[in-house]
Amino acid sequence: MIRKSFALSSLVLASAFATSAFAETPTIVTEPFVSTKTRVEVQAELAAYKQAGVNPWSTQYNPLRGFRSATTREAVTAEYIASRNVVRELGGEDSGSTYLAQQRSTGYEASTLAGQPRNAQ
Repeated sequence: MIRKSFALSSLVLASAFATSAFAETPTIVTEPFVSTKTRVEVQAELAAYKQAGVNPWSTQYNPLRGFRSATTREAVTAEYIASRNVVRELGGEDSGSTYLAQQRSTGYEASTLAGQPRNAQ
């Protein structure tokens, strides 16, 4: 009895997995495709791409491989040391509000105040 029920359940399970799966209806595009480039132009672009030897979709792509900085290491280090106190203050617990409140405005005084008519004479 157990063998018959096992065989029957196996048959039902196998038939469930053996049914076909139907995909959704594909999108039908009615307007015809009109290329803006000729076949020769596309082939020329492909040849130039292959000749360049750079594949940005590759896992070995390194855009900084040929990078050369115009600034010296010493100049970058000096700039960091000069600005680290400001960075510490702006990144502090009060988000730099105390530091910014103590700084004097280096800009110009506005001659137009909010609320004045635009065409006032």
